[in-house]
Amino acid sequence: MESALDYHTALRLLEWQIEMGADEAICDSPIDRYALAAEVKAAPAPVRGAVVAPVPKAPKIDPVAEARKMAASAGDLAGLRAAMAAFEHCELKRGARNLVFSDGTPGARVMLIGEAPGRDEDREGRPFVGRAGQLLDRMLGAIGLDRRSDDPGRAVYITNVLPWRPPQNRDPNPEEIAMLLPFLKRHVELAKPDVVVLMGNISCQAGLGDRGITRLRGQWAKAFGAPALPMFHPAYLLRQPHQKRETWADLLSLKARLEDKE
Repeated sequence: MESALDYHTALRLLEWQIEMGADEAICDSPIDRYALAAEVKAAPAPVRGAVVAPVPKAPKIDPVAEARKMAASAGDLAGLRAAMAAFEHCELKRGARNLVFSDGTPGARVMLIGEAPGRDEDREGRPFVGRAGQLLDRMLGAIGLDRRSDDPGRAVYITNVLPWRPPQNRDPNPEEIAMLLPFLKRHVELAKPDVVVLMGNISCQAGLGDRGITRLRGQWAKAFGAPALPMFHPAYLLRQPHQKRETWADLLSLKARLEDKE
């Protein structure tokens, strides 16, 4: 009767097998793969007329309906932010660093709605930062408004149509706008501004269902249940500084509207 291999002999044999290229353990007895293939071919075909249970499909989720439900459940701005953070049906969220919810003072008379976060906004988690934000602050300061003020008469509250940055700063597509529009509507309802400023084409599309900012700017309309003034986006003014004259006229119109409501 042969004696069992000792530990060191077995280890050397195993190392030798590894050196020879053996890298997978096998069964104690051989398996005839050809016989297995024949068994599969010989398996009985389904009986004609037999009822085959369908594979259940996962229920299809309507992201717009889901957004409406989640937005409606938010009782305050903190709850709305939490609902947006929990919304998992927008692919933009997966490529963004931060949820860009708002800046400024809740309860301010003026609510600015921008388009979508850019690189700086995505990094800091606040809307309208960087060069466009600096220009916006100067524009607001020219008519006595300040996003950092605690005085509701001078304060400004700011958000965007989309809370997540689109890749390469591309324009949001209609599906993304429609998906996140319920959150924006609820945002305005909870903030309760006296007037809304729609900055840029995407904001006008979301609030007015229309585009063409050069045609719409300066004309008061109604969006989200509040008086709304379309204006050029500060980023556009950085590229087209000759349009600042029209923007100054829009700012004066905004100032006059606020003074009429005092």
